[in-house]
Amino acid sequence: MSNAVFYHKPNSIYDDDPARKYHFPKSYLSRVQKTLDDWIVYYGPLNNKKGRFYTAIARTTCIESDPNLSEHYYVFLEDYIDFDRPLRYTENGGYEKKLFKENGLPNGGYTQQSVRYLEIVEFQALIEAGFSENDTWPPRYDGLEENDTALGFEENTQASIAGMFVERPIVQQIVNRPFREAKFRQHIRQLYDRRCAFTSLRLINGQGRPEVEAAHIIPVEQGGNDSVQNGLALSGTVHWMFDRGLLSLTDDYEILASRHLNYDVSHLLNSDMKAIVPKEHSKRPHPEYLAWHRNQKFKA
Repeated sequence: MSNAVFYHKPNSIYDDDPARKYHFPKSYLSRVQKTLDDWIVYYGPLNNKKGRFYTAIARTTCIESDPNLSEHYYVFLEDYIDFDRPLRYTENGGYEKKLFKENGLPNGGYTQQSVRYLEIVEFQALIEAGFSENDTWPPRYDGLEENDTALGFEENTQASIAGMFVERPIVQQIVNRPFREAKFRQHIRQLYDRRCAFTSLRLINGQGRPEVEAAHIIPVEQGGNDSVQNGLALSGTVHWMFDRGLLSLTDDYEILASRHLNYDVSHLLNSDMKAIVPKEHSKRPHPEYLAWHRNQKFKA
């Protein structure tokens, strides 16, 4: 098993869904095979920023041939989670040693490799930087035990043996469900600026805690992931109705209200009956996830 970087570009010609599958040509097959059941880091350009960035992590599970395109494959992924912020590839002197020449300039040949291996120390440095930001707005309800470390890495996650970091404590932390829930909530509330997508309300209590909640479109227990594209910022009541299939969304983000509602909720919702979504297309709810909610949850 090996950690690796996967290059991904928004609106790529490849059939990617970063949280679930990565599409690649046969030339990278042997490299991708060595990553199976290990963690990869996504890297590439962003629509609204210059340069290239590390943006998220996921764990590879299996490889299948593309049935529609010769000599192309899919590697399927689980445990996807976005970084707190995009990490510019040049910051802190660069996270990948081979990405730079001795004179400090980018190594052009190496940067062109869409799949490239990471050293353990490089992977750890990316993880620590990617999840280093504390949640500006604490949760409205604190369901964590006092000694729960879900909101950040434990101080002893770095165990050094002969100058090498031990990876397992980091891995244990990023698969920890409370940690992932806290990060998902942090990312969704930041992305929607603490505003409910269905009502536009931004309610803050006396301690500065937002009322808005982070809702999974496909619940984790039903195969959903922690990508922001599988999330919406919803107020408590709307979240309850969304989870029970009384509200849903079209692919164009029009709000759907179920006929099974025994009261008219239109006065609670945005007057144009359209949800507020992020400006950046790659952060908006994924149409496949919305289709799942309409087909599996919504009580039309």
